[in-house]
Amino acid sequence: MIRYAEALNRLVAEAKPLAMEVVGLANADGRRLAKPVIAARDAPIVAVSAMDGFAVRDSDLDAGARSLPIVGAAYAGRGLRDALPAGACARVFTGAPVPQGADRVVLQEDVVVDDGRARLPESIGAKRHIRPAGSDFQAGQTLLAAGLRLNAQRLVAAAAADFSEVTVWRRPRVALLATGDELADPGKAGANCDKISESVTFGVAALITAFGGEVVSRHCAPDHLPTLQAMAADLADLADLVVVIGGASVGERDYARTIFAGESFRMIFAGVAIRPGKPVWAGRAGDRWIFGLPGNPTSALVTARILLAPLITALAGGAACEALDWRSAPSVRALDAGGPRESFVRARRAGEGVESLADQDSASQWALANADTLIRRPAHSPQVEAGALVECLSF
Repeated sequence: MIRYAEALNRLVAEAKPLAMEVVGLANADGRRLAKPVIAARDAPIVAVSAMDGFAVRDSDLDAGARSLPIVGAAYAGRGLRDALPAGACARVFTGAPVPQGADRVVLQEDVVVDDGRARLPESIGAKRHIRPAGSDFQAGQTLLAAGLRLNAQRLVAAAAADFSEVTVWRRPRVALLATGDELADPGKAGANCDKISESVTFGVAALITAFGGEVVSRHCAPDHLPTLQAMAADLADLADLVVVIGGASVGERDYARTIFAGESFRMIFAGVAIRPGKPVWAGRAGDRWIFGLPGNPTSALVTARILLAPLITALAGGAACEALDWRSAPSVRALDAGGPRESFVRARRAGEGVESLADQDSASQWALANADTLIRRPAHSPQVEAGALVECLSF
């Protein structure tokens, strides 16, 4: 077995983004930019009013004019054709082009309108309430760098720059294969005491989607080697990454590591010195990735979070380290000294600290549902007193 850091390094060394593709903004949420978004025009393209009010010239104010005729109105998307005449003002609304010649906007609540004239206050104030042309961004400016993952805010910026499409990295297509004679689809296990509900693929699928992958297939199969080998071949043709859940131990019917055996298969690692999740493994079959998770729900999700999530992130065009947001936080409870394997303790946030869960059984799905944090404990680490800082990862 190898250490966790070594397993992660081996994955990162080989994980490269997939092909580029162009998608419309409506389908770009969560995608990684393969090319930057560079503004082709200034924003705003002309000076616009930041408030509803009246556009005026400074020269008129400096001359003491406080009652000016209103010569027109400018709206967002429809400005005045002519320059603002000296000795006059124009009604403007938020986002409207400021008439040529105007120097500021006087707020509408400070102005009294009477018989086509605007009576301005004696004290105008220093603010001009105008957004100059190019004050948001300018043509040639990089708004979004390559590698960024698009979200609500970044989609707004891309659309504001007049982009209808963006060039992104293709999402890794992932197929899930849960193995085990004991597994049944949820809703069908209750009638047979020999069966349990297959639960792990649902959690792993959610994690894959959250980190930028696309689940294209999900299957459950018995521990029958010819069946598994046939399914493995089909899934490898369908996906960039096949995730096999269960069958990774050393039992008589644990076939996961053998179903992809062939001339093109290469093991990257087989077993990692961690707790939970020691049987986790990874390999390549040609240009396809194969990733093996333990069958126990907690073991599967912990190893998926600390190894599969960074792999998905890298394949989707990001940096693997972005998936591993380690931070320090005080431990609410004392923690026992670490054993011979690096461990990841299930915990939950508690104010500014983290509280380890009492139930650390790798098969416990109730405890898993209450965990939102992993506490990283190095091998042979000393006991931690309550209040001491520990290294944490969102879970």
